[in-house]
Amino acid sequence: MPKILITGKNGQVGFELQRSLSILGELVAVDVADCDLSKPEAIRALVREVQPDIIVHPAAYTAVDKAESEVDLAQTINATAPGVLAEEAAKLGALIVHYSTDYVFDGTKDGAYTEEDMPNPQSVYGKTKLAGETAVAAANPKHVILRTSWVFGAHGANFLKTMLRLAHERDALKIVADQFGAPTSAALLADVTAQIVAQYLRAADQATFPFGLYHLVSQGETSWHGYARTVVEAARRHGWQLNVRDIAPIATSSYPLPAPRPANSRLSTAKLQQMFGLTLPGWQCQVEQVLTLLRQ
Repeated sequence: MPKILITGKNGQVGFELQRSLSILGELVAVDVADCDLSKPEAIRALVREVQPDIIVHPAAYTAVDKAESEVDLAQTINATAPGVLAEEAAKLGALIVHYSTDYVFDGTKDGAYTEEDMPNPQSVYGKTKLAGETAVAAANPKHVILRTSWVFGAHGANFLKTMLRLAHERDALKIVADQFGAPTSAALLADVTAQIVAQYLRAADQATFPFGLYHLVSQGETSWHGYARTVVEAARRHGWQLNVRDIAPIATSSYPLPAPRPANSRLSTAKLQQMFGLTLPGWQCQVEQVLTLLRQ
């Protein structure tokens, strides 16, 4: 049975990966207490001890605004660490699955970004995540890099859960309406990862496996404002008693933050769906699924 090393076990995606990958191999799931990603030698020691056949690496420095003032730490965790993991995986002949972000783009394109579009990150977070992609690809040809956006789930902190809290506490909300993307559930990321890993394990000739960079987001698109309205309306159907009466659209310029956000975070998933034979669900049904879990 293959041995699978998962980082960030207490994060949104890491939590779901332990569920989705459990049927595919022997899992070794770690978090910062087990391996500090800011210490490359600790990473090397972990991989050499575990001797995994597959490394799945969702752990990252994700404090987007804080990264603007913690550049070195963000660079170490988001760029150096995945590069070290990929190097050690290559020495073992192991596959590495790494996750990246819509923030590698500047958000100025009219349509959905493809994997061939030139990245142009505008924030420290985006720059360090792009550097991580580059490091992984350079260190290990047996890599799958999955760019995603607007991640949410029943576990951990995210926009959906923040909206539920604020909609309970306040009678009016102001939400940015000029940034567009696809809310994507951690469960979907984990389930698709399991599909990719399963296909890798079944491959008669792993040399012909479609390694590389892919975009993985839900079908459809919305703004943060549209997302918030959908969450509140669905939550009321699920029985939440919410106080909010008005959810007003505002411009990004009305809500300044240290790190710039891409106005367009649309990512085309055509390559992923074609190469792995997958059909991805719409974001709204994933919102419903998470709300169902949260009500249990």
